[in-house]
Amino acid sequence: MPRFPIYDLHSHTLASDGMLTPAQLVARAVEMRVSVLAITDHDTTAGLEEAHQAIIQQALPLRLVNGVEISTVWENFDIHIVGLGIDPQSPAMIALLADQAGRRQIRAEEIARRLEKHQIPDALAGAKAFAGDAGITRAHFARYLVEIGKAPNMAQVFKKYLAKGKTGYVPPQWCTISDAVEAIHLAGGQAVLAHPARYDLSPKWLRRLIIDFKQAGGEAIEVAQCQQAPDERTQLARYAEEYQLLASQGSDFHFPCAWLELGRRLSLPDKVIPVWQDWFK
Repeated sequence: MPRFPIYDLHSHTLASDGMLTPAQLVARAVEMRVSVLAITDHDTTAGLEEAHQAIIQQALPLRLVNGVEISTVWENFDIHIVGLGIDPQSPAMIALLADQAGRRQIRAEEIARRLEKHQIPDALAGAKAFAGDAGITRAHFARYLVEIGKAPNMAQVFKKYLAKGKTGYVPPQWCTISDAVEAIHLAGGQAVLAHPARYDLSPKWLRRLIIDFKQAGGEAIEVAQCQQAPDERTQLARYAEEYQLLASQGSDFHFPCAWLELGRRLSLPDKVIPVWQDWFK
């Protein structure tokens, strides 16, 4: 382990809505000088085995943490809970992710139905072509709509078609935060509140979310990310201290781009306790 290792504990592969294979992701992590990487695909652990095999076969200087990012619903908000250090063979985790896959498929079919009503046919097949064997996400629909010329980029697709209140938006029916945290714990992992500042919550509502997460047994919140508003990292660190939560960090990497990269600008403020403090003792 390097003297000053870089931890990136939030990343995605083709197993969900990322654009790199698990083998490509771990190779890129090494290129970016990441020392410890967690693969946290949305509601699936399907990419973990390939990633572990790639590290062994290529003798990569990288520690891989088994992870997952579980979609939940809290007060009508789509909230993500990352599980770190999980056993992907845990019966509780397998059962929860199977339920999530069913919910995801039902949602995808309804998104496609709504888009078709607005003269966008074949959206389900188009999204499936991008998803491959992975569960279909809104990002896959967005890529399809860009491909057929409905918008110049994915951000515009979400703004026009897939964001809350738009034509193709379907309210999620995910599990609860408590369900997610329980499955993570039964799988031997730690539960982390992912990117808390991205939910467009007022300070009062964000505190409510953190309190409910803590009461459900959550251990940590993501404090550091590649892209953050001024003072966001400092404020999240204050929440970690105030609510006695560990601190995590991660790029939320999906694909190579100029503004979001594995390991980039990831460091924790001095006063917080890292989620990995006891991992390698």
